[in-house]
Amino acid sequence: MKRSLGFFDATMIVVGMVIGSGIFLTTGIMAESLPNPVWILAVWGIGGLLSLCGALTFAELGAMMPRAGGQYVFLREGFGDLAGFLFGWTYLLVVQSGSVAAIAVGFGEYFRYFFPFLPAAGTAIVVTLILSWINYRGVEESSLVQNVLTSAKILAILAIGGAGIYFLNWGPEAEKFAFQAPGAQFPALSAFGVAMIAVLWTFDGWNCVTFNAGEIKNPRRNLPWALILGTLTVTICYMILNYVYLKALPLEELAGTVRVAEAAISAIFSPTATVLIVLAVLVSTLGSVNACILTGPRIYYAMSRDRLFFRGLAEIHPRFGTPARAVLIQGVVSIIFALSGTYDQLFTMVMVAAMAFYGATGFSVFILRRKYPDAERSYKTPGYPVTPILYVGSTVLILLNSLVERPWESLWGCLIVLSGVPVYLYWKRRTNRA
Repeated sequence: MKRSLGFFDATMIVVGMVIGSGIFLTTGIMAESLPNPVWILAVWGIGGLLSLCGALTFAELGAMMPRAGGQYVFLREGFGDLAGFLFGWTYLLVVQSGSVAAIAVGFGEYFRYFFPFLPAAGTAIVVTLILSWINYRGVEESSLVQNVLTSAKILAILAIGGAGIYFLNWGPEAEKFAFQAPGAQFPALSAFGVAMIAVLWTFDGWNCVTFNAGEIKNPRRNLPWALILGTLTVTICYMILNYVYLKALPLEELAGTVRVAEAAISAIFSPTATVLIVLAVLVSTLGSVNACILTGPRIYYAMSRDRLFFRGLAEIHPRFGTPARAVLIQGVVSIIFALSGTYDQLFTMVMVAAMAFYGATGFSVFILRRKYPDAERSYKTPGYPVTPILYVGSTVLILLNSLVERPWESLWGCLIVLSGVPVYLYWKRRTNRA
């Protein structure tokens, strides 16, 4: 594929993929288990730091092997074909396709604020079709859409956050917004862990830019810096918004509030100002859907090139230069999810497996340094080996917590992943015979 994505394009993929609707919803749920604003902000900061550790680790792998498929390639090189295949299988079957469906339906729910007669699932299908068609037509077109949506998303967050900070501290009613910090003693470990899981889910998605490594110009420089700058940008945006939430709403009102952004803006300005949050969420979710469609098909394309999946998915459109069939198959699976309404349950199940893939990818840095000691490494993970150990350790803790708290969902998630083993054996046998 043509290398047509620059540094700015790659950075916008990182930010656009991560910032969806989670930051507008998560903090109120966290406050139920962690009723202290100091520690809520601390957890968001720690989540950003751990995500940065992951980005720094993946950056070394991306600079070393800047090929289409990204994380799939890293897992295949580190652990073999089966690991790579199961990663791609899970992403097509649930993770990436389910993300498109879930975020698109979320867009549809917020779109009903203006057009309440429209069904959310129907809106999600229309959005998926339109953005899939744009991505089918060319990576330049889809990256332009991504740049516009993500830039608008960042500006909206900074505008809302900046206006909120000003009115909370220097506005005419600033005295009624006191930052409540009742004691900063360390919370119970279980409460801290539950809050951390919610934060890391909200940071999820920065890894997806590696899927487009085969289309990024000068990837040995641009890919690492896009991962680093994108993750830092997300962290700054998240900290600004959470400061506004925590100062605008009393803790007893914040705890359990799902649409925390709307509640905070209503408290600062007026209920009519919630339209600003609705517009911000619409732009944010639309950008996330496009980022999912822009990145995911590169995994299936790479699998097909390795003769581990349908051979037709490796074809590049002769006119548009995109993995057109891979875009189409992901779009079809996403629409099926949107129609069935089962993506939430499946997504919850396989996220345990997704975290296992993240941890394994981080650990592959150690394996590949031993396996390919003389490979070109224009970028090396700063703070090695501490940085990847911190990231891998955080994924292990999340996995253990998920296994304890949600054993049945975790078991079903493992079964979904393992369902790819007979498929892998079939394709391997078919390839060997050919």
